[in-house]
Formats: sequence, structure tokens, C-alpha cells
Amino acid sequence: MDCYDYHAQMQEQFDAPMPWIGVYIAAASLVCSVAMAGDVIYGIRRKKLWFACKIFNMNAASLTILAVATKLPVDLTTAMWGRIDRIAKLSSTIFVITAMGNFLTSFAFMDNNAILMNIAALGILVITIIVNACIQMVTGAIEYSIWAEEIFVISSMFFLFVILSLTVLAVPTTKRYLELKYDELHTKISNGGKLEETEKLIDGKLNEMVKKYWVMAETSNPQFVMARSVTCTTSGIMCLLTALTLVEVAIRMNSVYGRYWRTNSNYRWSTSWILWIQFCGVVVGTVAPTFRWFTAISYNCIHLLGSNHLNELIFVENYWIQRLVEWKERPLPLRIQGVKFRKLVEDAKNLALNICIGVQFGIVAASKSVLLISIILTLPFFSCCYYGKRLNMKLISIFTAKSIYVSSGPETSNTELDLSDYILQLEGEVKLPTRILKNICHEVNQVIQKGRSQKPKYLIELLQKSSDNFEAVASFDHSQVQNCWTLPVVNLTSIAIALPNIENHRVARLISSVSEGLSYANIIEESLSTKGDDFLSIKHAADVVWKGIELYGKWLDKDFRKLALEGKTTYEFLQTLGDIAEKTAIEFQIKITGSSKVLVATSMHRICRTILKDYKSSTDAHMDENFAVEEREKSVRHAASLLGETEEILEILRCHQLPSLSGNRAAYIDEWCAFMKQKDPPAIVGSSNNEIDASGELHLAVDE
Repeated sequence: MDCYDYHAQMQEQFDAPMPWIGVYIAAASLVCSVAMAGDVIYGIRRKKLWFACKIFNMNAASLTILAVATKLPVDLTTAMWGRIDRIAKLSSTIFVITAMGNFLTSFAFMDNNAILMNIAALGILVITIIVNACIQMVTGAIEYSIWAEEIFVISSMFFLFVILSLTVLAVPTTKRYLELKYDELHTKISNGGKLEETEKLIDGKLNEMVKKYWVMAETSNPQFVMARSVTCTTSGIMCLLTALTLVEVAIRMNSVYGRYWRTNSNYRWSTSWILWIQFCGVVVGTVAPTFRWFTAISYNCIHLLGSNHLNELIFVENYWIQRLVEWKERPLPLRIQGVKFRKLVEDAKNLALNICIGVQFGIVAASKSVLLISIILTLPFFSCCYYGKRLNMKLISIFTAKSIYVSSGPETSNTELDLSDYILQLEGEVKLPTRILKNICHEVNQVIQKGRSQKPKYLIELLQKSSDNFEAVASFDHSQVQNCWTLPVVNLTSIAIALPNIENHRVARLISSVSEGLSYANIIEESLSTKGDDFLSIKHAADVVWKGIELYGKWLDKDFRKLALEGKTTYEFLQTLGDIAEKTAIEFQIKITGSSKVLVATSMHRICRTILKDYKSSTDAHMDENFAVEEREKSVRHAASLLGETEEILEILRCHQLPSLSGNRAAYIDEWCAFMKQKDPPAIVGSSNNEIDASGELHLAVDE
């Protein structure tokens, strides 16, 4: 075997795994395509045509997968002379542009360090692809017939990266601005922060508040804000144009060379897989950026004829350059010796930032010009749609009014909650269309309805059996529980399920009821109570105790149910539990560790002592479990779901007399005890006023 044959054989061995590398590239492309398709499906289902990044986000994992999917345009060592090979290289570059256009809005949720790191990593990938494409054009690896498309694509990639980089600079500024507006509206909604002290929340009022906060949260969503920006709409146009470029090349190649496309690269048959998967990914991935551009046009089209709106399309708002101006005003954090050299460095910094500010001005102005041109070109289409819709609505209203008049007399006024004042927008943004607000309200209604279908049925059943008015809270010794509600609830439940002569099915239902109620109690304590280390330690201990009770029927690894089988009376059983709790507390004190468990055991001992004291004065009573919990939102979405879940609970609580405590006071068990122990307590909220406190409350009464 001569040297030539040997080298040919070795090269063939080296090239053997190349098709499987192509499969790896195709698989990475498929992952990105499916992720982009998932975001599209999510946006369509939620009627959010600005398409939030829920699956395909900018992070280390997605960037790594994207780098694998773009191996073809950076491969300088593999000869790819076939037509399908060259189109596959071009499709890989366009695939990157499409991916950039999709996860642009995901930068809105990042902090400054994450933005910097991800922009730097993305910049390395973009520069690598551009440099390799230029090298291949110079060396002739890219056919001259598609030079125009290749130059347009890599130029679009560069400008899209610049737009993306400068757009994310405005993220911190816009967040601060919207947070200030959110706080202003929050103060307005809560009546200067005194709502809980000045009024009660009836169901309708609570529903309105949830919807107001929902609109505020949705319209100030950083992704939605970025998707509405003019630079994001420009990126949508660029993604659409590059996708059309790929279609144009494919059609032209098909017309010139027919259907018999060949590949002569070492990737062989896998090149076709890469091309078609990436082609489908480009098609699917172009949907989100294009719809963002199209949605921006529809927002602005109605307001185009107003002179003020034309001025806003020309004016560049301050938040675009505020971050750069702040950097310019700050001194460098470097300790540089010598005034002249320090001045030179400062001047260089100012010059660079001035250039960036000028580029930012230019990009924003150009983006607004592109948006204005897009509006002008599509104005006839939107005008026809607008007037056709108005005519259709007018006809519907006429026929509806006639039918209402015939059936029930003159039309009655239909009052709807006006939430337009709670839309948060940036300076220069046009008013969001009514349909967007309707979609937002429709979504919160869906969440509330979903909450209604997930009602805590066991908790509701338990509450319906409750007949007392929280008098048991007054006798509770709360001095050792740091205002924690969940700990006494857990201990009381462990006593209740271990009592003699209690059927197993009742024990199971009680555990289910308390488990549902504790979820609301945890929300209340996390949102209203003090977050001290001792309090968190007690809550953790309570969670550990409840896990043992719920899963294994044991309290701190002690099986109370076995004691119930020894044939003791209820009084003797409670005495035994109190002794066990006291010994357990002493054991943990000796071990030094587990101080929170000492409080658990101490709380159990005090509860048993309190019950025994009451037991002496009531011999005919039986032990039964009762508690009520009233929830409050931890987040807007969670609040809407909780509102639907707890509507029936609120109805039950109206039948009880509730302490007239404000929301902050109602979160603490010692406030309840102090209220109940007053000789002449203030008025108690009963069922007559058909209202409920705007606070979180928890109740567990143990009767004998």
C-alpha cells in the first residue's frame, strides 16, 4: 500500500462519523425548533400574540445547543460544494438570526450580571459565524451565486446583535420607571396603604382588586414591555426578511437545478436532515418576531393621524440612553496614578459612551422610522379591518337592542369595571387597544374559574361543621410559638387523630382537611408575618412535624396511635401526651441541637395542659377539630386562583363572628388572644354586614 492509499484510507476512517455528527447537529436544531414552537403555542393559547419566552430562553443551555446547531457555517475544514450543502450553511446562519429574534425578550427578566454574561457569550457566537462566513466567501467556499444573500444575512445578524445589545441597556431603567408607577397605583388601590384598617372587602371588591393588580402586573411584565418596544419590532422585520431570503434561495435553486439536489460533503445524508429541520425551525421561529412587529403596527395604526403621535414616533425617549448617561457620569472604579493619564482614560471613556449614545439614538430613530413606514404601507388594510369591525359591531348592537327592547323593554345600562387607568406604559407608548385589555381580563377570569374547580373540599367540609366563634383562641398559651399559627394547628391535629375511639376514615379526612388549610396558612404567614430566624426555624419544625403526621402518623417519631390502643380514657390519654411532650422537650434541651423542636414539644405540652383544664369543666363534650383559614395573595396569579378556590370558605366564615382586626394584626396569634381576653372587646364582625376582613386568618378549635 503506497502513501497515497494509506492517507486515503485514514481520511475515510476520520470521515466515517461525520454523518452521525450531522445527526447531532440536526437533533440540536430540532430541540431549538420545538422550544420555539412551544412558545408559539403558549402565546396562541393565552392570546398573547407578543409571544413571551417561556421555553426558549437565553441561557447557557440554549446557547450551547444553538452553537451545536450552527456547526455548518463555522466549519472551515469540511468541503461542502453540493447545492444542498451550501443552502444548509445559509439556513444555519438564518436559524441563528431566528433564534436571536425569539429569545430577545427573555433578557427582560435578567439582572445586570446575567445580561452582561449572556450578551458576551452571544456576541462570541455571532462574531465567530460572521468571521467564518467572510473567510469562506474570500476562499470561494461559498458559491458566488448566493453571495448577495449571504452578505445580506450576515449583515442582518450583525445589526440584529447590535439592536439586541443596545435594547437590553434600557431594561434596568424601564424596570425602575414601571416599579414607581406600580407603587403609585398600589397606593391608590389600597387607599394610601390603609385599606385593611378602613374597610372590609366584600366579594365584589376583592374581585375588583385582584383584576386591578392583574392588569398592572400583566402590562408591566418586562417581556411584554420589551416586546412592545420599537427595536423589538425592527428585529421582527429582520427575522421575516431573512426567512424570506432562505425561501427565495430554495426556490431559485430548485428552478435552476431542479429537484435533484446533491450533497458531496462528508456529512452525506445527514445534511438533508439538518436543512429541513432548520428550515422548519426558521418557519416556526419567525412567527413570534413577525407577530410582535405586526402587533406593534396594529397598536399604532389607529393613532397615526394624530399629530401628537407623529411627534412621539420621532422623539427618542430618555429611558433608551439613561443607562449610558449614568455610566458616563460615574467615575471609573480604577485607581490610576497621574492626573494626565486619568484624564486621558476618562476622555476615552466619555468618547466611547458618546458614540454608544449616538448609535442608540440612531437605532431607536431608525426603528421608529421603520415602524412608521410599516404603518403607512399597511394602513389601507388596517383601515378596512377597522371600519368593517365597527360596522359589524354597529349592526350587532342594533339587532341586540331591538331584541332586548322586545323582550324586556328599554335597554338597561350595563356597567363594567373600567381598568384602563391601571395599564402601565412607558413614555411615548400608545394606548393599548381595548382588545388587549379584554384578553387580560379574560385570562384572570379563567384563572379564577380554574381556582373554583380546585376548591379545598375537605377543608370546606370541616369548616361547615364548625359552630364556635373563635373563643378557644383566648385560652391558648401562645408565649412560646413566636406568633406562628401552623405550629399549634399541627400539634392540635396530632392530638385529634390520636384520640381513642376515633374511626380511621375520620382521621384520614381530618388530615386531608388540615393539609389543605395549612397551604393557606403558610401563604398568610409568609406574606404578613415577621421573617426572623426564630420564626423561620419554628415554621420549619412545624413542617417537619406535619410531614411525619401526614405520611407516617407520628409526632416527632412517636406513634400516638399506639397509645390510643392501650384502653386509656380521654383524660388519661391527654395526661400521657402532656408527659411525653414534656420529656421530649427536656431531651432536646439536653442535646442542645434542635431548639425549634423544643418549642414544638413545649407547645404540645401547653396545649395538652390547656385542654385538660377545660376538660374538667366539661365532661360531656367530645373532641372535635375545627379551624378556618382566610387567604391573601402572594402573587397576582396565585391570588386570582386562590380567590376562586376560597369563595365558599368566605361564605362559611360570614356565619362566624370574626375579630375586627386589621390585616397585619390578624396575622399574629397573640393579637387574637389579646382581643379575646378583653373585658369589653370592640365590635366583632358578624354575618349581618355580609363582609369579611381583608386579612389572613387561621382558626383551629378543639372541643371535647
